Amino acid sequence: MIGNAAPLKILVVDDEPAIRRFVRTSLTAQGYQVSEAEDGTSTLGHLRRSTVDILVLDLGLPDINGLEIIERLRNQGSPLPIIVLSSRTDETGKVTALDLGADDYVTKPFDTEELLARVRASLRQRLASEAERQVVEAGPIVIDLVARIVRCGGNEVHVTPKEWDLLAELAKHPGRVLTHEMLLRSVWGPAQVGQTEYLRVAIRSLRQKLEPEPSQPRLIVNEPGVGYRLISNEP
Repeated sequence: MIGNAAPLKILVVDDEPAIRRFVRTSLTAQGYQVSEAEDGTSTLGHLRRSTVDILVLDLGLPDINGLEIIERLRNQGSPLPIIVLSSRTDETGKVTALDLGADDYVTKPFDTEELLARVRASLRQRLASEAERQVVEAGPIVIDLVARIVRCGGNEVHVTPKEWDLLAELAKHPGRVLTHEMLLRSVWGPAQVGQTEYLRVAIRSLRQKLEPEPSQPRLIVNEPGVGYRLISNEP
């Protein structure tokens, strides 16, 4: 954290005290103000009583499932950034959480740097949404969302309309993983959800045009079994 601004408030929800303690220690050391909850009921109560800047949420809670909490918050119109804590084997839970409106996920076990990176990315996404970001930079790529122009190394790059729609969707959420379903629905329409080959072909083409080494992508990266994210230049 920088300067004299009030510390950002993070609510950590997990039914395992050891995990809550680890997350609290990691975040507090970076200047965040951390609160804890051990189940869904206390989580919803805390959110009603207090202002929170980001929610770190385990899915496997003993009373109200974490997925239900995400759904309730999004149905209420809450823009609260949500980072999901999930087990390594729970690919379905990750995808469902993201489709319901979670911003990102961390797979258990995780290290401090990964968690902090996800927190920073989610907070950047919230600020970007509030500021209605117009230009996004990722490596040598500059994406102008208003002018609908893509440049790589200063040179304009021609992309097809579908490639633009896909790249723009990723650029509107820099650092955030977007699921296959989310991308297919927003770019190709609801009728094409499930047609992942469309997505793979378009991603492959964008990488050929934009990545320094398309076979080893570093800008448009795959989250296996989940979706894709654009790695922006912001720290």
